[in-house]
Amino acid sequence: MTESEFLKQAEATLDQIEASLEDLADTSDLDVECTRSGNVLEIEFIDNGSKIIVNSQAPMQELWVAAKSGGFHFKATGTQWINTRDGAELFAALSEMVSKQGGIPVVLQDAN
Repeated sequence: MTESEFLKQAEATLDQIEASLEDLADTSDLDVECTRSGNVLEIEFIDNGSKIIVNSQAPMQELWVAAKSGGFHFKATGTQWINTRDGAELFAALSEMVSKQGGIPVVLQDAN
């Protein structure tokens, strides 16, 4: 994958995560605020002040996630982002992280 292809796919994924969380914040008890600065998406949980950071790393062609549960690297395989350590899919992993930090069950789905 070229760098421009990676950046396009990463941007679309960050957009999708942000839009999904904003929709959940509007339609559920999840109290989050998303802030985007370039290739960095910051998800702040208002109730407890914790954060999840998702950012793209173009040189590695990965999305990195930092959460209370740890740091994770996801590599694109086709249309999915897969954890380089345990094979978990990005949206499934983020659903679990957001659920734990947000205190309510959340399911984020990849639109692809």
